Amino acid sequence: MKTILVVSTLDTKGVETIYLSNKIKEIGKNSVIIDISMRKSEKIYGDISPEKVAEAGGSNYKEILSSKERAKNTAIMTKGAINIALDLWKRGELDGIVGIGGSTGSLMATDIMRALPFGVPKLMISSTAALPGMSTRYIDIGDIALFHSVVEISGLSDILKNVIDRGAHAICGMVDAHPIQKTKDRAKHKAIALTMLGPCEKCASYVRTQLETKGFQVIGFSAAGMGDRAMELMISQGFFDGVIDLAPGGVIEHIIGGMRDAGPHRLEAASNAGIPQIISTCGVNHITPPKSKYTDDHKSRRKYDLDKFRTWLRASPDELKLAARAFAEKLNNSVQPVKVIIPMKGWSSVDTPGSITYDPQEDKVFVDELRKAIKQGIDIIEIDANMEDQLFAESVVKESLKVFE
Repeated sequence: MKTILVVSTLDTKGVETIYLSNKIKEIGKNSVIIDISMRKSEKIYGDISPEKVAEAGGSNYKEILSSKERAKNTAIMTKGAINIALDLWKRGELDGIVGIGGSTGSLMATDIMRALPFGVPKLMISSTAALPGMSTRYIDIGDIALFHSVVEISGLSDILKNVIDRGAHAICGMVDAHPIQKTKDRAKHKAIALTMLGPCEKCASYVRTQLETKGFQVIGFSAAGMGDRAMELMISQGFFDGVIDLAPGGVIEHIIGGMRDAGPHRLEAASNAGIPQIISTCGVNHITPPKSKYTDDHKSRRKYDLDKFRTWLRASPDELKLAARAFAEKLNNSVQPVKVIIPMKGWSSVDTPGSITYDPQEDKVFVDELRKAIKQGIDIIEIDANMEDQLFAESVVKESLKVFE
């Protein structure tokens, strides 16, 4: 029987949580309630008590009850629940997870969900899912299904029961899906992660279709800061046999604090996981600082407006040098083949002759710095083409087959 972990604060959502748990059992699944309350609930108890959660978080419940430091208490209880959930999953005793709650409950429950690997079914029934900014905070880079309850989760009205019923059926249906397989579990069809971005979409699409004809599975990620960060996590979880990183601009964006910032560990997971990499440079010579934080220097930069919401500024030579050093530091940790393929006539579809930001001479600053810092054995291949030219896409495919087959 499949087991679903139900996450809730029973001190405030007790009867609603019990109803959800009973509905899951009625559908034919096992239900385990973990209580992450920071105040004692009366008469309603879960299968995993808040005392056990606090202990797993490195504290004890008496300290939680006596403390007025809400942020600290929340962190302890969330950490404890994460440790318990991961232990259950590793023992094969967790097939899915569902949370029910308001703001605090949703924040805590989704933090717990994101600690579980990609592919573990996750559903959050939340009354605050539609609050501005909250849905992105709840989901972040997790594969979480967010169900807006619309009505407050308070009292078992017929309307709320219907919401919970649908949520119960949803998570039960999700756990019945065939579990995803990691690299080590597959006998064939190597899986390749591929970063994509609008300005290199033509190249990415060609590379994907060509590799698929050779029997590879190619999984794309939008390299706009969230998708590529999720890719790094999935690489570390063992989902891929190789990476084609056409758009690693998240590295320079992290340096300058741009909108595509993919965090401090971008471009590191593949080296740590010991899988081969093909790296290119789409978007690396442009930056996207928030317009609200433009300096006088930013305002004077050459720019390209992608649309009415997004503007790319030309990266400075100093920024390109910093990015090249960061690339080298990360890629130098690799033990498997790495090839850096650079299009010499523009790094994206917006980086072409006639564009105000087109500057191959400044791009060479990055290439020269990278050559100085990269370790011996990592190939830097220059192609006399634009990123979106057929010649360049064919070169990426050719080099990919050399390292992946």
